[in-house]
Amino acid sequence: MIAVDRTSQLPDDQRVVITGIGLTSPNGYNLEMFRESLLEGKSGVRNYNIRYVGDTLAGVCEFETTKYQSKRDMRRGTRAGTVGIWAASEAIQRSGLDWPNVDKSRVGIYIGVTEHGNVETENEIYSIKAYDYDTTYWSHHHNPRTVANNPAGEIALNMGITGPHYTIGAACAAGNAGIIQGVQMLRLRECDLAIAGGVSESIHTFGIFASFKSQGALASHEDPTKASRPFDTARNGIVVAEGACLYTLERLSDAKARSANIIAEIVSYAINTDATDFVLPNPERQAQCLQMALDRGGLTPDRINIVSTHATGTSSGDSQECIALRNVFQGCDTLRFNNTKSFIGHAMGAAGALELAGNLPAFQDRVCHATINVDNLDPECALPGLVINQPQELPRVDYILNNSFGMLGINSVVIVRRF
Repeated sequence: MIAVDRTSQLPDDQRVVITGIGLTSPNGYNLEMFRESLLEGKSGVRNYNIRYVGDTLAGVCEFETTKYQSKRDMRRGTRAGTVGIWAASEAIQRSGLDWPNVDKSRVGIYIGVTEHGNVETENEIYSIKAYDYDTTYWSHHHNPRTVANNPAGEIALNMGITGPHYTIGAACAAGNAGIIQGVQMLRLRECDLAIAGGVSESIHTFGIFASFKSQGALASHEDPTKASRPFDTARNGIVVAEGACLYTLERLSDAKARSANIIAEIVSYAINTDATDFVLPNPERQAQCLQMALDRGGLTPDRINIVSTHATGTSSGDSQECIALRNVFQGCDTLRFNNTKSFIGHAMGAAGALELAGNLPAFQDRVCHATINVDNLDPECALPGLVINQPQELPRVDYILNNSFGMLGINSVVIVRRF
Protein backbone atom coordinates (compact mmCIF):
# COMPACT_ATOMS: atom_id res chain seq x y z
CA MET A 1 0.00 0.00 0.00
CA ILE A 2 1.41 3.41 -0.98
CA ALA A 3 1.31 6.01 1.77
CA VAL A 4 -0.54 9.23 0.98
CA ASP A 5 1.18 12.57 1.59
CA ARG A 6 -1.41 13.96 4.01
CA THR A 7 -0.34 17.59 3.64
CA SER A 8 -1.34 17.66 -0.03
CA GLN A 9 -4.90 16.83 1.05
CA LEU A 10 -5.15 19.85 3.37
CA PRO A 11 -6.83 23.08 2.26
CA ASP A 12 -4.41 25.76 1.10
CA ASP A 13 -4.93 27.84 4.25
CA GLN A 14 -3.52 24.94 6.32
CA ARG A 15 -0.50 24.29 4.13
CA VAL A 16 2.68 26.25 4.97
CA VAL A 17 5.41 27.17 2.51
CA ILE A 18 8.84 28.81 2.59
CA THR A 19 9.00 32.00 0.53
CA GLY A 20 12.24 33.61 1.74
CA ILE A 21 15.54 32.61 3.33
CA GLY A 22 18.04 34.86 5.08
CA LEU A 23 21.20 33.50 6.66
CA THR A 24 24.74 34.06 7.76
CA SER A 25 27.09 31.14 8.25
CA PRO A 26 30.84 30.65 8.67
CA ASN A 27 31.19 29.92 4.93
CA GLY A 28 28.64 32.28 3.39
CA TYR A 29 26.29 35.15 4.24
CA ASN A 30 23.51 34.25 1.82
CA LEU A 31 22.05 31.03 0.45
CA GLU A 32 23.94 31.22 -2.85
CA MET A 33 27.34 31.59 -1.17
CA PHE A 34 26.47 28.97 1.43
CA ARG A 35 25.37 26.45 -1.17
CA GLU A 36 28.41 27.08 -3.34
CA SER A 37 30.70 26.47 -0.37
CA LEU A 38 28.91 23.21 0.42
CA LEU A 39 29.22 21.95 -3.14
CA GLU A 40 32.87 23.00 -3.39
CA GLY A 41 33.86 21.47 -0.04
CA LYS A 42 34.79 24.82 1.49
CA SER A 43 35.04 24.85 5.28
CA GLY A 44 34.33 27.95 7.36
CA VAL A 45 36.23 26.81 10.46
CA ARG A 46 39.25 28.86 11.50
CA ASN A 47 41.66 29.48 14.36
CA TYR A 48 40.01 31.41 17.17
CA ASN A 49 41.05 32.80 20.53
CA ILE A 50 38.59 33.11 23.38
CA ARG A 51 39.17 34.63 26.83
CA TYR A 52 40.53 32.20 29.46
CA VAL A 53 40.33 29.18 27.12
CA GLY A 54 42.96 30.57 24.73
CA ASP A 55 43.63 29.28 21.23
CA THR A 56 40.91 27.05 19.85
CA LEU A 57 38.81 26.68 16.68
CA ALA A 58 35.43 28.11 15.71
CA GLY A 59 33.03 28.87 12.90
CA VAL A 60 32.93 32.68 12.57
CA CYS A 61 30.45 34.68 10.46
CA GLU A 62 31.41 37.66 8.32
CA PHE A 63 28.74 39.92 6.83
CA GLU A 64 27.89 43.60 6.49
CA THR A 65 26.65 44.18 10.03
CA THR A 66 25.59 47.79 9.42
CA LYS A 67 23.46 47.07 6.34
CA TYR A 68 20.31 46.78 8.45
CA GLN A 69 21.48 48.05 11.84
CA SER A 70 23.21 51.18 13.15
CA LYS A 71 26.45 51.00 15.10
CA ARG A 72 24.64 52.58 18.04
CA ASP A 73 22.02 49.83 18.09
CA MET A 74 24.74 47.21 17.78
CA ARG A 75 26.51 48.61 20.86
CA ARG A 76 23.28 48.56 22.80
CA GLY A 77 22.23 45.12 21.61
CA THR A 78 23.76 41.67 21.29
CA ARG A 79 25.56 39.59 18.68
CA ALA A 80 22.54 37.26 18.61
CA GLY A 81 20.39 40.26 17.81
CA THR A 82 22.75 41.37 15.04
CA VAL A 83 22.88 38.01 13.27
CA GLY A 84 19.12 37.70 13.72
CA ILE A 85 18.40 41.14 12.27
CA TRP A 86 20.59 40.35 9.27
CA ALA A 87 18.87 37.02 8.61
CA ALA A 88 15.34 38.35 9.13
CA SER A 89 15.92 41.38 6.90
CA GLU A 90 17.50 39.26 4.17
CA ALA A 91 14.61 36.77 4.34
CA ILE A 92 12.05 39.55 3.94
CA GLN A 93 14.01 41.13 1.09
CA ARG A 94 14.27 37.81 -0.74
CA SER A 95 10.62 36.86 -0.18
CA GLY A 96 9.27 39.44 -2.61
CA LEU A 97 6.89 40.78 0.03
CA ASP A 98 5.76 44.40 -0.24
CA TRP A 99 7.20 44.95 3.21
CA PRO A 100 6.23 48.63 3.72
CA ASN A 101 2.59 47.65 3.22
CA VAL A 102 2.61 44.44 5.27
CA ASP A 103 0.46 44.63 8.43
CA LYS A 104 3.24 44.35 11.04
CA SER A 105 0.72 43.39 13.73
CA ARG A 106 0.13 40.13 11.85
CA VAL A 107 3.81 39.16 11.66
CA GLY A 108 5.10 36.65 14.22
CA ILE A 109 8.77 36.12 15.12
CA TYR A 110 9.74 32.66 16.40
CA ILE A 111 13.46 32.26 17.04
CA GLY A 112 15.11 29.07 18.22
CA VAL A 113 18.01 29.52 20.67
CA THR A 114 20.31 27.14 22.48
CA GLU A 115 21.23 29.60 25.23
CA HIS A 116 21.22 33.35 25.58
CA GLY A 117 22.73 35.90 27.95
CA ASN A 118 25.97 34.12 28.81
CA VAL A 119 28.04 36.39 26.57
CA GLU A 120 26.72 39.59 28.10
CA THR A 121 27.06 38.41 31.70
CA GLU A 122 30.61 37.14 31.16
CA ASN A 123 31.57 40.47 29.56
CA GLU A 124 30.13 42.52 32.42
CA ILE A 125 31.90 40.48 35.08
CA TYR A 126 35.14 40.79 33.15
CA SER A 127 34.69 44.56 32.82
CA ILE A 128 33.98 45.28 36.50
CA LYS A 129 37.00 43.20 37.45
CA ALA A 130 39.04 46.32 36.59
CA TYR A 131 37.02 48.22 39.22
CA ASP A 132 37.40 45.65 41.99
CA TYR A 133 33.99 44.25 41.10
CA ASP A 134 32.18 47.48 41.91
CA THR A 135 28.71 46.90 40.42
CA THR A 136 28.11 50.62 39.96
CA TYR A 137 30.08 50.10 36.74
CA TRP A 138 27.66 47.37 35.59
CA SER A 139 25.95 48.23 32.29
CA HIS A 140 22.33 49.36 32.49
CA HIS A 141 21.82 47.55 29.16
CA HIS A 142 22.47 44.18 30.78
CA ASN A 143 18.89 43.18 31.57
CA PRO A 144 17.39 43.75 28.09
CA ARG A 145 20.46 42.09 26.59
CA THR A 146 20.06 38.93 28.63
CA VAL A 147 16.31 38.28 28.74
CA ALA A 148 15.49 35.09 26.86
CA ASN A 149 13.33 36.84 24.26
CA ASN A 150 16.14 39.26 23.33
CA PRO A 151 17.09 37.96 19.86
CA ALA A 152 13.46 37.97 18.70
CA GLY A 153 12.83 41.28 20.44
CA GLU A 154 15.77 42.98 18.75
CA ILE A 155 14.39 41.88 15.37
CA ALA A 156 10.96 43.26 16.27
CA LEU A 157 12.42 46.61 17.35
CA ASN A 158 14.59 46.89 14.27
CA MET A 159 11.85 45.99 11.79
CA GLY A 160 8.87 47.63 13.49
CA ILE A 161 7.04 44.33 13.96
CA THR A 162 4.19 44.53 16.50
CA GLY A 163 2.93 40.95 16.34
CA PRO A 164 4.05 38.20 18.74
CA HIS A 165 7.75 37.67 19.24
CA TYR A 166 9.51 35.11 21.38
CA THR A 167 12.34 32.62 21.47
CA ILE A 168 12.11 28.86 21.73
CA GLY A 169 14.76 27.32 23.97
CA ALA A 170 15.33 23.85 22.56
CA ALA A 171 19.08 23.30 22.91
CA CYS A 172 20.59 22.24 19.59
CA ALA A 173 17.17 21.26 18.23
CA ALA A 174 16.14 24.92 18.39
CA GLY A 175 16.47 25.79 14.69
CA ASN A 176 13.93 23.12 13.81
CA ALA A 177 11.78 24.09 16.79
CA GLY A 178 11.57 27.71 15.60
CA ILE A 179 10.36 26.53 12.19
CA ILE A 180 7.82 24.18 13.76
CA GLN A 181 6.47 26.98 15.96
CA GLY A 182 6.04 29.20 12.92
CA VAL A 183 4.07 26.49 11.10
CA GLN A 184 1.80 25.94 14.08
CA MET A 185 1.08 29.65 14.60
CA LEU A 186 0.20 30.11 10.92
CA ARG A 187 -2.19 27.16 11.03
CA LEU A 188 -3.79 28.60 14.17
CA ARG A 189 -4.06 31.97 12.39
CA GLU A 190 -2.14 33.67 15.20
CA CYS A 191 -0.18 35.43 12.45
CA ASP A 192 -0.23 35.80 8.67
CA LEU A 193 3.53 35.80 8.19
CA ALA A 194 6.08 33.98 10.35
CA ILE A 195 9.77 34.83 10.58
CA ALA A 196 11.11 31.58 11.96
CA GLY A 197 14.33 29.63 12.41
CA GLY A 198 17.31 29.89 14.75
CA VAL A 199 20.23 32.08 15.82
CA SER A 200 23.45 31.58 17.78
CA GLU A 201 26.11 33.84 19.28
CA SER A 202 27.74 30.90 21.08
CA ILE A 203 31.35 31.52 20.03
CA HIS A 204 31.41 34.74 22.08
CA THR A 205 31.02 32.97 25.43
CA PHE A 206 34.10 31.27 26.86
CA GLY A 207 31.88 29.10 29.03
CA ILE A 208 30.67 26.90 26.20
CA PHE A 209 34.24 26.23 25.04
CA ALA A 210 35.40 25.53 28.60
CA SER A 211 32.52 23.16 29.24
CA PHE A 212 33.00 21.14 26.06
CA LYS A 213 36.73 21.04 26.77
CA SER A 214 36.15 19.72 30.28
CA GLN A 215 33.89 17.02 28.81
CA GLY A 216 36.60 16.06 26.34
CA ALA A 217 34.19 17.06 23.56
CA LEU A 218 35.95 20.09 22.05
CA ALA A 219 37.43 19.31 18.64
CA SER A 220 41.07 19.93 17.79
CA HIS A 221 43.15 19.53 14.63
CA GLU A 222 46.31 21.11 13.23
CA ASP A 223 44.29 22.11 10.17
CA PRO A 224 41.19 24.06 11.30
CA THR A 225 39.26 23.13 8.16
CA LYS A 226 39.55 19.44 9.05
CA ALA A 227 38.58 19.72 12.71
CA SER A 228 34.87 19.08 12.27
CA ARG A 229 34.73 15.50 11.04
CA PRO A 230 31.47 13.66 11.82
CA PHE A 231 31.48 9.91 11.14
CA ASP A 232 35.30 9.74 10.84
CA THR A 233 37.22 7.38 13.11
CA ALA A 234 39.45 10.31 14.17
CA ARG A 235 36.57 12.61 15.16
CA ASN A 236 37.31 14.16 18.53
CA GLY A 237 34.54 16.59 19.29
CA ILE A 238 32.53 19.69 18.46
CA VAL A 239 33.63 22.86 16.69
CA VAL A 240 31.54 25.70 18.11
CA ALA A 241 30.06 28.08 15.51
CA GLU A 242 27.87 31.16 15.37
CA GLY A 243 25.23 31.90 12.76
CA ALA A 244 21.60 32.53 11.91
CA CYS A 245 19.05 31.25 9.45
CA LEU A 246 15.51 32.61 9.32
CA TYR A 247 12.68 31.84 6.93
CA THR A 248 9.60 33.70 5.86
CA LEU A 249 6.76 31.21 6.21
CA GLU A 250 3.32 31.78 4.77
CA ARG A 251 0.09 29.88 4.30
CA LEU A 252 -0.06 28.52 0.78
CA SER A 253 -3.27 30.45 0.10
CA ASP A 254 -1.54 33.75 0.91
CA ALA A 255 1.58 32.89 -1.07
CA LYS A 256 -0.52 31.99 -4.11
CA ALA A 257 -2.55 35.18 -3.79
CA ARG A 258 0.57 37.31 -4.22
CA SER A 259 2.18 34.97 -6.80
CA ALA A 260 5.13 34.38 -4.47
CA ASN A 261 8.14 32.30 -5.42
CA ILE A 262 7.68 29.18 -3.31
CA ILE A 263 10.96 27.56 -2.28
CA ALA A 264 9.53 24.49 -0.52
CA GLU A 265 6.56 23.25 1.47
CA ILE A 266 6.84 22.09 5.08
CA VAL A 267 4.93 18.83 5.11
CA SER A 268 5.63 17.35 8.53
CA TYR A 269 7.53 17.62 11.80
CA ALA A 270 7.93 15.99 15.19
CA ILE A 271 9.49 16.71 18.58
CA ASN A 272 9.95 14.27 21.44
CA THR A 273 12.20 13.69 24.45
CA ASP A 274 14.62 10.93 25.48
CA ALA A 275 14.09 11.39 29.23
CA THR A 276 17.16 9.21 29.87
CA ASP A 277 20.27 11.41 30.25
CA PHE A 278 21.49 15.01 30.38
CA VAL A 279 23.76 14.70 27.34
CA LEU A 280 23.90 11.13 26.02
CA PRO A 281 21.48 10.52 23.13
CA ASN A 282 18.93 7.75 23.02
CA PRO A 283 18.70 6.16 19.54
CA GLU A 284 15.37 4.50 20.32
CA ARG A 285 13.73 7.86 21.05
CA GLN A 286 15.43 9.46 18.03
CA ALA A 287 14.01 6.71 15.84
CA GLN A 288 10.59 7.31 17.37
CA CYS A 289 10.84 11.01 16.51
CA LEU A 290 11.75 10.17 12.91
CA GLN A 291 8.84 7.74 12.63
CA MET A 292 6.43 10.25 14.19
CA ALA A 293 7.34 12.82 11.54
CA LEU A 294 6.92 10.29 8.73
CA ASP A 295 3.58 9.09 10.10
CA ARG A 296 2.24 12.62 10.61
CA GLY A 297 3.01 13.41 6.99
CA GLY A 298 1.62 10.11 5.70
CA LEU A 299 5.03 9.22 4.31
CA THR A 300 6.89 5.94 4.08
CA PRO A 301 10.68 6.05 4.64
CA ASP A 302 11.38 5.31 0.98
CA ARG A 303 9.75 8.61 -0.06
CA ILE A 304 12.62 10.59 1.49
CA ASN A 305 15.48 11.46 -0.86
CA ILE A 306 17.94 13.30 1.42
CA VAL A 307 18.40 13.09 5.19
CA SER A 308 20.39 15.93 6.73
CA THR A 309 22.01 14.37 9.79
CA HIS A 310 22.57 16.11 13.11
CA ALA A 311 25.94 14.43 13.76
CA THR A 312 28.23 16.78 15.69
CA GLY A 313 31.53 14.90 15.52
CA THR A 314 31.36 13.32 18.97
CA SER A 315 32.12 9.64 19.32
CA SER A 316 28.87 8.51 20.93
CA GLY A 317 26.53 11.05 19.37
CA ASP A 318 27.31 10.18 15.75
CA SER A 319 27.12 6.43 16.20
CA GLN A 320 23.90 6.59 18.22
CA GLU A 321 22.18 8.69 15.56
CA CYS A 322 23.27 6.19 12.94
CA ILE A 323 21.57 3.40 14.89
CA ALA A 324 18.32 5.37 14.79
CA LEU A 325 18.70 6.10 11.07
CA ARG A 326 19.36 2.45 10.21
CA ASN A 327 16.30 1.35 12.20
CA VAL A 328 13.98 3.73 10.35
CA PHE A 329 15.46 3.73 6.84
CA GLN A 330 16.52 0.11 6.46
CA GLY A 331 16.24 -0.99 2.85
CA CYS A 332 15.85 2.55 1.42
CA ASP A 333 18.47 2.07 -1.28
CA THR A 334 17.95 5.39 -3.10
CA LEU A 335 18.19 7.52 0.06
CA ARG A 336 21.23 9.76 0.62
CA PHE A 337 22.57 11.06 3.95
CA ASN A 338 24.77 14.13 4.41
CA ASN A 339 26.08 16.44 7.12
CA THR A 340 26.63 20.21 7.19
CA LYS A 341 28.49 20.56 10.49
CA SER A 342 31.56 19.11 8.78
CA PHE A 343 31.74 22.43 6.87
CA ILE A 344 30.78 25.03 9.51
CA GLY A 345 30.93 23.38 12.91
CA HIS A 346 27.99 23.30 15.30
CA ALA A 347 25.97 26.52 15.11
CA MET A 348 23.87 25.48 18.11
CA GLY A 349 20.48 27.25 17.98
CA ALA A 350 20.97 28.05 14.30
CA ALA A 351 22.25 24.59 13.33
CA GLY A 352 19.03 22.89 12.26
CA ALA A 353 17.77 25.89 10.29
CA LEU A 354 21.11 26.36 8.49
CA GLU A 355 21.45 22.67 7.69
CA LEU A 356 17.99 22.59 6.15
CA ALA A 357 18.74 25.69 4.08
CA GLY A 358 21.93 24.21 2.68
CA ASN A 359 19.97 21.27 1.28
CA LEU A 360 16.95 23.12 -0.14
CA PRO A 361 18.60 24.01 -3.48
CA ALA A 362 18.73 20.26 -4.16
CA PHE A 363 15.08 20.50 -5.17
CA GLN A 364 16.27 22.39 -8.25
CA ASP A 365 19.80 21.13 -8.95
CA ARG A 366 19.23 17.52 -7.72
CA VAL A 367 22.66 17.50 -6.02
CA CYS A 368 23.22 16.15 -2.52
CA HIS A 369 26.13 17.97 -0.93
CA ALA A 370 28.72 15.80 0.77
CA THR A 371 29.97 15.26 4.28
CA ILE A 372 33.60 16.40 4.19
CA ASN A 373 36.61 15.35 6.28
CA VAL A 374 35.70 11.65 6.29
CA ASP A 375 39.10 10.09 5.67
CA ASN A 376 38.37 6.85 7.50
CA LEU A 377 34.69 6.07 7.94
CA ASP A 378 33.82 4.64 11.33
CA PRO A 379 32.13 1.25 10.71
CA GLU A 380 29.52 2.19 13.31
CA CYS A 381 28.62 5.19 11.12
CA ALA A 382 28.66 3.38 7.78
CA LEU A 383 25.19 4.39 6.62
CA PRO A 384 24.24 3.05 3.18
CA GLY A 385 23.94 6.14 1.01
CA LEU A 386 26.18 8.39 3.11
CA VAL A 387 27.60 10.98 0.71
CA ILE A 388 31.29 11.40 1.52
CA ASN A 389 33.72 14.10 0.36
CA GLN A 390 32.19 14.63 -3.10
CA PRO A 391 28.61 15.76 -3.94
CA GLN A 392 26.32 13.32 -5.71
CA GLU A 393 23.75 14.06 -8.39
CA LEU A 394 20.42 12.31 -7.80
CA PRO A 395 17.72 11.29 -10.29
CA ARG A 396 15.21 13.48 -8.43
CA VAL A 397 14.74 15.17 -5.07
CA ASP A 398 11.17 15.47 -3.79
CA TYR A 399 11.53 15.18 0.02
CA ILE A 400 14.24 16.30 2.44
CA LEU A 401 14.26 15.31 6.11
CA ASN A 402 16.18 17.42 8.61
CA ASN A 403 17.40 15.91 11.91
CA SER A 404 18.24 18.13 14.89
CA PHE A 405 18.84 16.88 18.43
CA GLY A 406 19.93 18.53 21.67
CA MET A 407 20.97 18.23 25.31
CA LEU A 408 18.44 17.10 27.90
CA GLY A 409 17.27 14.66 25.25
CA ILE A 410 15.23 16.90 22.93
CA ASN A 411 14.80 15.52 19.41
CA SER A 412 13.29 17.29 16.40
CA VAL A 413 12.60 16.40 12.78
CA VAL A 414 11.32 18.62 9.94
CA ILE A 415 10.31 17.28 6.52
CA VAL A 416 10.01 19.54 3.47
CA ARG A 417 8.78 18.84 -0.04
CA ARG A 418 9.60 20.21 -3.47
CA PHE A 419 6.74 22.46 -4.51
